[in-house]
Amino acid sequence: MSLPPPTSAADAAPGQHAELERELAQLFVDALNLETPAAEIDVTAPLFGDGLGLDSIDILEVALEVSQRYGFQLRSDDQDNERIFRSIRSLAAHVAQHRAK
Repeated sequence: MSLPPPTSAADAAPGQHAELERELAQLFVDALNLETPAAEIDVTAPLFGDGLGLDSIDILEVALEVSQRYGFQLRSDDQDNERIFRSIRSLAAHVAQHRAK
């Protein structure tokens, strides 16, 4: 089985934000009480559906945690949310660009 090609620059840059990706994986585990250890989460897996299987309420909780921890607002009406929340890797790229802390 082959993986589909990356769909954005954020998904195509493995390791560019590796430490932030690990932090965010742990944030997901803590905020959502996931049973999967952060180290076992595939940062390129989709957050919705077959990946982590999150729903919109989960993403709202994560967005609140990210906003508090990194000092910028993630808005529910942002037209880029589908790209931002595609994977932990794409979220890490967005946080790296916008964080104040």
